[in-house]
Amino acid sequence: MSVIKKADFIDSIEDSLQYISYYHPKDFIDAMADAYEREQSAAAKDAIAQILINSRMSAEGKRPLCQDTGIVTCFVKIGMNVQWDSDMTVQEMVDEGVRRAYNNPDNPLRASIVADPAGKRKNTKDNTPAVVHQELVAGDSVEVMIAAKGGGSENKSKMVMLNPSDDVAEWVEKTLPTMGAGWCPPGMLGIGIGGTAEKAAVMAKESLMEPCNIHELQQAGAKTTEDELRLEIFDRCNKTGIGAQGLGGVTTVLDIKVKTAPTHAASKPVVMIPNCAATRHVHFHLHGDGPAELAPPSLDDWPKITWEVGESVRRVNLDAITQEEIQEWKSGDTLLLSGKILTGRDAAHKRIQGLLKSGEGLPEGVDFNGKFIYYVGPVDPVGDEVVGPAGPTTSTRMDKFTDMMLEQTGLMGMIGKAERGPATVESIKQHKAVYLMAVGGAAYLVAKAIKKSRVVAFEDLGMEAIYEFEVKDMPVTVAVDSDGVNAHDTGPAIWKVNLANAQ
Repeated sequence: MSVIKKADFIDSIEDSLQYISYYHPKDFIDAMADAYEREQSAAAKDAIAQILINSRMSAEGKRPLCQDTGIVTCFVKIGMNVQWDSDMTVQEMVDEGVRRAYNNPDNPLRASIVADPAGKRKNTKDNTPAVVHQELVAGDSVEVMIAAKGGGSENKSKMVMLNPSDDVAEWVEKTLPTMGAGWCPPGMLGIGIGGTAEKAAVMAKESLMEPCNIHELQQAGAKTTEDELRLEIFDRCNKTGIGAQGLGGVTTVLDIKVKTAPTHAASKPVVMIPNCAATRHVHFHLHGDGPAELAPPSLDDWPKITWEVGESVRRVNLDAITQEEIQEWKSGDTLLLSGKILTGRDAAHKRIQGLLKSGEGLPEGVDFNGKFIYYVGPVDPVGDEVVGPAGPTTSTRMDKFTDMMLEQTGLMGMIGKAERGPATVESIKQHKAVYLMAVGGAAYLVAKAIKKSRVVAFEDLGMEAIYEFEVKDMPVTVAVDSDGVNAHDTGPAIWKVNLANAQ
């Protein structure tokens, strides 16, 4: 019989969450490096390079890979012969570990969890509570699989009740393009099949705790139905041409995971959950002899990749930008931005909407006229940092506010991640504005381009406040130009044809 002490369990949770905030799993790095070498699309290759460079920088600096440091999901498998030396429940111990990890002064992680989700949505300030799944199993140890799941990828989860005769691989191939690029491909897809609706969802999430090893399966060959599905879905997904960040390319998924369970004869529940380019998870066991020991990876595990400024890259002075200048930019162009930009996410946009409707107008010091807004909620800075990791958030959440911002504030353009909806693209075209895309999953790299930062409004919203950033050579891609040409439509369409012709 093993005795698991409260302090050891809590310390292990805290340490593991700090660990995964800045260390990618080696298997993920290897898969991304392989994708980089095989990529033929210049835009996708550039995006993968930024993700890999960001990953190495985070490992060296021990700062978050992504500004969205996730909702904590923890699978705890408790041996039947385990005894707890604790006056707290497993849920309470996990939450205490989360609380300590996210409030660590040396590497504070962004608190993203809100209580009262159908009402006031007030931030809990410490990223608790975690989502904890507990299971009693044989043995005398405790097995923990823990992940920090970003909202952008979690929001793209899909669930369907198929007929027993329906083809799962066909459903995935049809559904994947509807998820857009907000889940920050390339990444993994976890697929749960069978059981009941909630069982399928839990299986899909648990499958994402497994390593990227599809290439090993390709070499060994399929031995089970699940193996066959993994290979078929992997092939179908990558033939969509969606590519890294949805810009079109060879690699859309790095791996496919499938877990199944017996189900009702009339049912075929299927849940698909993506993992993004900030895949963060770790697996450890406790045997009663102290907290988990998590060995840091070797920096030699990261490929030696550099990001070079090409001759075609435009340098842009945002403080002197004109309408005529942005109309010269074309979809797919790479820009390096310098100057002042304002930030704003969901909560800030909603508050701006209320102020404009009431006639009160924008807060003092907030002027969007001729400016760009960056959709971001940064991590708090430490030491001599100007700002913590500050990568883009999913732009489609701001689509419903775009007409208002372009019509009533004089906003010139927007910066975010992933695609915009058709109505928003039309609005951008109508107002001769522009939408620029920063790479999701490269938050620490982006933060290095931010030279000054200050809160200018809505300080009570925390990371959702309006900041003014002064940036120097911040890399972005023109995703929607002033003519409404959309890289998230043209890129995947071109590469889908290219991949079909290459067969």
